[in-house]
This record gives sequence, structure tokens and C-alpha cells, in this order.
Amino acid sequence: MLKRVSTPLLDIAYDEQGASDGWPVILLHGFPYDILAYETVAPLLAAQGARVISPYLRGYGPTRFLDAATLRSGQQGALGADLLALLDALHIEKAVLGGYDWGGRAACVVAALYPQRARGLVSVNGYNIQNIAHAMHPAGPEKEHRMWYQYYFHGERGRAGLTENRQAFCRLLWSLWSPTWGFYDDTFARTSAAFNNPDFVDVVIHSYRHRFGLVDGDPQFDDIERRLAATPPITVPAITLEGDADGVAQVGEGRPALKHFTGRHENRVVPNAGHNLPQEAPEAFAAAVLDIHAWTA
Repeated sequence: MLKRVSTPLLDIAYDEQGASDGWPVILLHGFPYDILAYETVAPLLAAQGARVISPYLRGYGPTRFLDAATLRSGQQGALGADLLALLDALHIEKAVLGGYDWGGRAACVVAALYPQRARGLVSVNGYNIQNIAHAMHPAGPEKEHRMWYQYYFHGERGRAGLTENRQAFCRLLWSLWSPTWGFYDDTFARTSAAFNNPDFVDVVIHSYRHRFGLVDGDPQFDDIERRLAATPPITVPAITLEGDADGVAQVGEGRPALKHFTGRHENRVVPNAGHNLPQEAPEAFAAAVLDIHAWTA
């Protein structure tokens, strides 16, 4: 059921499934996706007693900024702060956090900086906190090639391209990032409606420029960003997932950063899964969440 709740900055639209007194789980989508990534995961968890909440991130779907003057920031500090504000608005003291891509980053930010709010964490592609100070250090050519879309967004041609061709552009990313996922036209169409949010382009462009130090962040998140610059450890119980067909982050690429998981931790490789892992391999994602629940019950 789609619901809404207000935080200091946003009117957040979210799907909720399961009993209202169930153990809370927050599931966060990435770019360029939406809450339909969890449409199979959510009922699997609800059937096991979970209260499953899947919010539209800032710039997606029906979620809206409350003030026209608020910077349409996509920085990691903003995503983490939005998740924390959502927990507060829903009066959830502590939840299992799960996500991938941008959503995985938000979950990692809260788990690292506010561990008292996270029972545990499921994160696709490992430790998703950005090391912005090292962003200008080049990676190997193969990885640089896979980051072409980020560099495209650094210029105004990229902003115009995303504005004018957002459906075709995002569909291309789906195909490149999940080469083994034979999604249907209507599957993409249902999600792509979320990209018609009036703030989508501004939030996306800011995200991919801020992470390279090309634009300033929103000053209200300066303290969070300062703390994230230290690449803090994640002490809560965590399961990280890697899809072996991921076209963005190849298997093993992020494993050196797994040293930041200092609590109970397990890394799992999911066969035949690409970047949109919860939608491509929902049983594997749901199993990880249920295992975190069992570890911390």
C-alpha cells in the first residue's frame, strides 16, 4: 500500500507491506530504478513477520521536496539523512536496512554513523560509502570504461541528454548493467514513470558531480560528509551481495573495502544476477534479510 510521510525536507512516498507491529525493514532502491525492485522481496519478508517499507528516494516517483529553495542534492550525506529522517517520522527506533546502488549507500551511511538505528544491514556491492577525497585517482581502464555515464553527467551536454532522453538513457543502463536479465518492456515502463519526477535530473546530476568534488554539497549535510570522509567502519551485523553478472561493479572489485565491516559479516556471490539484484534475484536478497533478522533476533 502506497503511503506518505513528511520529514523536515521531503514528502516521502513509500510502499508498506506486512503487519504494522512486525519487525521493521527498510528497503532502498538505486539509480535508475524505483521501489518496484522490491515487489517480490517485500511479500517474501512480510510472510515472515516483517513490516516492509520501501520509499521512493529524493527525486523519484511521488516523493517531493517541501521547499523550492532546498538544494536538489544527490550527495551521499543527503541520502543518509533522508533515511534517518524517515525512521524518525515513522517512529522506528531500529530497523534492518537493505539496499543497492544509491539505496545501498544510504543504508551504509546510517549503519556506519548511526549504528543504534540499524539492527543489521544487507548491502549489494559491499561498502558503498564514497571516498570523495580519492575520487580523482584513476581506476584501471576497464572500470573507467564502465563509469562513462558518470563522466557524461559532468558536463551540460550530459544534463541535456538525461533531460531529453531520460527513458532511453535509463533503459540503456538497465541493459548494460544487467546483461543476463531479460526484462520486459512493461517492466521498464512501470519503473521509468518514477523518472518523471520534476527533481529527477537535478538530483542525479548533483549526485554524479558531487562525488567527484565538482560541485558543493548542501551545507546542512557538512557534518555527515565530514564524518564519512574518514570512511567509518560498519559495526552492525551485515551481509554483502555481489551479482556475478553485474555490469557496473564486477565480482571482487569492492572486496578490499570489506575491511570496513568490523562486526559479524558475510559476503555472498549471487549467480546470474546483475546490478538490480533485488529484482533479478529476489529470493537471494530476501534470504539475506531473513538471515540478518535471525542473527539479531
